[in-house]
Amino acid sequence: MDLIPSFSVDHTKIVPGIFTSRIDTLGDQLVTTYDVRVTRPNTEPAIDVAAMHSLEHLIATYLRNDPEWKDQVIYWGPMGCLTGFYLILKGNRKPDEISDLLLRAFRSVEEAEEVPGALPVNCGNYLMHNLNMAKWYAGRFAAYLADNIDNPEIYEYPKSDRLVTDDGRQFFDS
Repeated sequence: MDLIPSFSVDHTKIVPGIFTSRIDTLGDQLVTTYDVRVTRPNTEPAIDVAAMHSLEHLIATYLRNDPEWKDQVIYWGPMGCLTGFYLILKGNRKPDEISDLLLRAFRSVEEAEEVPGALPVNCGNYLMHNLNMAKWYAGRFAAYLADNIDNPEIYEYPKSDRLVTDDGRQFFDS
């Protein structure tokens, strides 16, 4: 079985940021999946499950109500590893072109007074929410994103280092 592209990213080098995970064509429409990495994999602890659930509700609600972007949003949901989220949008924009949207979305969490849809009729696990921790993670990521908004490292998956021999020749695989 082929290894899917997201598993071929070097998770020991990735930093929090916004990365293009994949670009697909659905009919005549391009859709782009973004990796919105909130914590550093295998270095920082995973995001608290209840906080992750609350962030999912809060940011999905924000994105689907943003006047400029709501018709472009296909999906917002957590990664299984609990280090970030996937955002799927219609079209194909560079990650830095959506950084302002995500900065506003994460900042909006800090102002939330409740988690939308956190009722038994709306949610499959309505008791598993933690608004205070969601605010903490959102504030931390928003500050990081704002501080690094012009840093290209947060928009490009890390490149693999090439082996260099003792005599200075660079090794390339076939």
